[in-house]
Amino acid sequence: MGFTLILALFAASAASQQRYAPPERPEWNLPVEPFRVVGNIYYVGAANVSSILITTDAGHILIETGSRETVQLIEANVRKLGFRFEDIRLLLSSHAHYDHSGGLADVKAATGARFLSSPAEEAAFARGGTGDFAFGNRYPFPPVQPDGLLRDGEVVRLGGFSLTTHFTPGHTKGCVSFSTQVREGPRSYHVLFPCSLTAPGYELVGNGAYPDIVQNFESSIATLRSLPCDIFNPHHRSATRMLEISRTRTDPAQENPFLDRAGCYAYLDSAHAALRDQIQVQLKRDRTGP
Repeated sequence: MGFTLILALFAASAASQQRYAPPERPEWNLPVEPFRVVGNIYYVGAANVSSILITTDAGHILIETGSRETVQLIEANVRKLGFRFEDIRLLLSSHAHYDHSGGLADVKAATGARFLSSPAEEAAFARGGTGDFAFGNRYPFPPVQPDGLLRDGEVVRLGGFSLTTHFTPGHTKGCVSFSTQVREGPRSYHVLFPCSLTAPGYELVGNGAYPDIVQNFESSIATLRSLPCDIFNPHHRSATRMLEISRTRTDPAQENPFLDRAGCYAYLDSAHAALRDQIQVQLKRDRTGP
């Protein structure tokens, strides 16, 4: 099953597709050339929404599918790198928002891959993103039922490759991050895939739909800060210079140009500062009134 099957799936569901959210920011979904990040980890996503392919002899892992419209782009990028899209065996997603998980159902149908999610996000995936505590039914996507549920701290393995699961709620109630260690040449690198840490338009003060949101964000940022991090890949690529650096990489034998320990922790500090600022704005609003 390949590109033609994806097109067939899209055509067969053209009528129902109108029910699902189109890209709110189409510039996020522009195509970019795929590239190797480190070892057997590749960037196969769009301009500002990450999708990561991890290759193994037993099949491949795909972290994030982007929106539904991103699937054809991802398949093309996987094939450009010389890998078979049909060999994707495991699907992982950080959270049930359309711009990261809208293509899950289509990729699952095209590849037969197993999809694993955190327990707190299972119902959101099965609902297709509706009933979100912040966005309600604004951004639906094709529902997808996980084949299995992750545990916090669980090591997910495929073909000798392993990823460690970290539950990091806040952006959604079931947000999950992943970490791994990869060898490239003589060096070993700690790689971190943090779940989104933003609170776009969220009520952080007195949120009845998510009373623990601030505590969850604080705990999640602390968890991520405690992890070793040489290379990090946030799910919105604009938080790093990965694409710019990928265009200048010429010698894989040299130290990996994506090595950025300081940038990793600066990213976490910036997210924490933005969260605290947002809380202060809302506290001031509540004290002074409209």
